[in-house]
Amino acid sequence: MIDKSVFPDPVYKDTVLAPLFEGVKNNYAGYMGAVNKAHLVMLVETKILSSEQGRDIANALIGIEADTDISGLSYTGEYEDYFFLVEAELRRRLGDLGGALHTARSRNDMDHTLFKLALQTRAEVMLAQINKLAAELIDKAKIEQDTLIVAYTHGQPAQPTTFGHYLAAVIEVLLRDAVRLNAAIAGLDHCPMGAAAITTSGFPINRERVAELLGFAGPLVNSYGCIASVDYITGLYSAIKLVFLHLGRVVQDMAFWSAFEVGQLYVPNALVQISSIMPQKRNPVPIEHMRHLASVTVGRCDMMVNTMHNTPFTDMNDSEGEVQQAGYAAFESGGRVLELLAAFLPACGINADRVAQTTDAACITITELADTLVRDEGLSFRQAHEVAAITAKSVIERKSSLAHGFADFSAAFVFETGKAASLTQAQFETAVSAQEFVARRDRTGGPAPAALERALQASSAGLTALISMQHQRSERRTNASVQLQQAFTTLTEH
Repeated sequence: MIDKSVFPDPVYKDTVLAPLFEGVKNNYAGYMGAVNKAHLVMLVETKILSSEQGRDIANALIGIEADTDISGLSYTGEYEDYFFLVEAELRRRLGDLGGALHTARSRNDMDHTLFKLALQTRAEVMLAQINKLAAELIDKAKIEQDTLIVAYTHGQPAQPTTFGHYLAAVIEVLLRDAVRLNAAIAGLDHCPMGAAAITTSGFPINRERVAELLGFAGPLVNSYGCIASVDYITGLYSAIKLVFLHLGRVVQDMAFWSAFEVGQLYVPNALVQISSIMPQKRNPVPIEHMRHLASVTVGRCDMMVNTMHNTPFTDMNDSEGEVQQAGYAAFESGGRVLELLAAFLPACGINADRVAQTTDAACITITELADTLVRDEGLSFRQAHEVAAITAKSVIERKSSLAHGFADFSAAFVFETGKAASLTQAQFETAVSAQEFVARRDRTGGPAPAALERALQASSAGLTALISMQHQRSERRTNASVQLQQAFTTLTEH
């Protein structure tokens, strides 16, 4: 008969132990099976356990796995957590030998190993989503490399560029964020197993072998750090936060560009919703969802990092089960942003008529007129700037366009320099055209076709490198899984 006196306090059970048990069921049970197998293989290979003991424990683990419907388990309080439930079942089947599997390990090193394995899976999925978004944006940027847009600074029309040039900037930031996330994933790639509680073990364990069988690059060296350090958490969620902080700014541009008063971005009907009362409305609602979800993701990442603040440098629950499970929501909300944005931006187009109207109304090519006066008329830039400023002011006051502002320019030039300009009307019209503005800017990183093509080639190369590194990790982990299963199966054959 079960001694009810050892059961936990009902409130403690319902508020802490039961939720943690559910979290293990949903997030860690499979990984715990792999850890058990890898640890058992190592114990037998190092002769800490005999082949016969290893065989019996391996067969018992197989039986437990076959007989247990993990999804159907409910927390009863009979055992503190899922770990003790499995150990109790081993002991029920094997007697005292059932407790031998826990030789030279602790829940401390096990827990951090489980957390890293679970984070690896989620982080690799997110990195793949980022890589997919980058690939979509590179393709879109190539298509739109000649598509003129109005670039804004301080919320005001500034200069012409191309949609491809804008997207190339987004791509470069996204790839830098992907590099940071890739580095954070590398921070997950060292195994805590073998650290035991704090100081490793008096048994002749092989930490490198367990790390290898679990697909890690190697063991995390310092055993105290294995159970005390949380930089793998803070580093990862900081890297994730930056992805969505930066993408949120792009999403905000999409909201601004698609506003009726700006009208630069056209969102296709498949990505808009109508009003239930106002028949004229085209609401680009996906933008609002992306902006919201990006902010939610940033907040969830902040929650993870801030939870670690001022916690002791030791093993403690502040960085473990509950907070780990809470952090997984960041992958869910962030993943939705990445998937939606990868569909949204390639589907959108630029409203050329509205771009042309704003270009004319705001005189956004005037910078090139000033540059032309420096090159062709020999003026200082400050003097050329004054001529251009007077010209723009006059054109805007007349509600005209810069293309029709040759007379305004001629008068401004005489006013500022005391002489007539040598620039002809045809040369003036070329200087103030948006196409000429873009074509002139062929410097590194500029919007001119050759410069933009070089930038996109560099981005494509960076993306290829990221994909290759991720593929290598995936291959290593897949091979490790096969090797683990083979080594574990060998135990059952003794």
